[in-house]
Amino acid sequence: MGSPDFAVPSLEALLARHEVVLVVTQPDKPAGRGGKVTAPPVKVVAERAGVPVLQPTSARKPEVAEALRATGAELGVVVAYGKILPRAVLDAFPRGCVNVHGSLLPRWRGAAPIQRAVMAGDAETGVCIMQLDEGMDTGPVLLERRVPIGDDDTAGTVFAKLAPLGAAALLEAIDGLAAGTLVATPQDHARATHAAMLDKADGAIDFARPAVAVAATIRGLDPWPGAYATLRDQTVKLFGARAVPEDDAGGAAAAPGTVLAIDGRGVVVACAPGAVAIAEWQAPARKRLTAAQFAQGRAIAVGDVLACARPAAPGGAGGDHRA
Repeated sequence: MGSPDFAVPSLEALLARHEVVLVVTQPDKPAGRGGKVTAPPVKVVAERAGVPVLQPTSARKPEVAEALRATGAELGVVVAYGKILPRAVLDAFPRGCVNVHGSLLPRWRGAAPIQRAVMAGDAETGVCIMQLDEGMDTGPVLLERRVPIGDDDTAGTVFAKLAPLGAAALLEAIDGLAAGTLVATPQDHARATHAAMLDKADGAIDFARPAVAVAATIRGLDPWPGAYATLRDQTVKLFGARAVPEDDAGGAAAAPGTVLAIDGRGVVVACAPGAVAIAEWQAPARKRLTAAQFAQGRAIAVGDVLACARPAAPGGAGGDHRA
């Protein structure tokens, strides 16, 4: 059971090593600026492989558990399905259900674990293979694999690391379950943090925050929903941010949001404290540009002030990025 791109490597790994008898995914939905009805990536891969696909509007419908039991499958695998599964679905498989989750549980339970880890400035993240229960990512963990989060990592680059890592860990966990060598470890619920679902309002950047936090937030919102601020009454999107010590930026007394410099680091903007160098910019209905390109024609200049934009920036494609 799964839907977005994050789940595709796991499905492909299962298809290569095991018998997949049914794929359950979310219904087709409108996507992109044109609102064209589009199949989930997992459905595309399943149909290409000749595997039957079920797309219920709710996993709580009795016919879903009935369809799963009818397959005779021993184990259910869930990767970024996006819904809490009822007991009837979990019990449809003799060996239960395992889940590929994109964080180091119990940190970042919920819908946006990868983005929240980057936004929080975590030094590392990873994947956990866990046994599903009826809670929100609360089941015991079978194994975990860790990766560092680099200073240049965005949510998108971390997704690209974790999706194949999760697929490899899933196969390892299935082998361990079959051999009886894996021991499930209960989570310490007192240490749990919640990875709330993102929306466009999360992208509004407040430069009156420490530079390290501003840079991490911008990177964690890339590619979706995207960070943004207001420049001369226009909403601009911001990408590729790094914290810069204020002494290196110049303009120590500048108000938060003030453009301090435009150089090889990007557009350097004052925070409180410190500053951020923002490498790429996007004006409304325009392409994403480097800082140097954006500065041409005085689209931005030293002394300009970026303000926190409310409500959320218009435009941009959404997506189900739950992992």
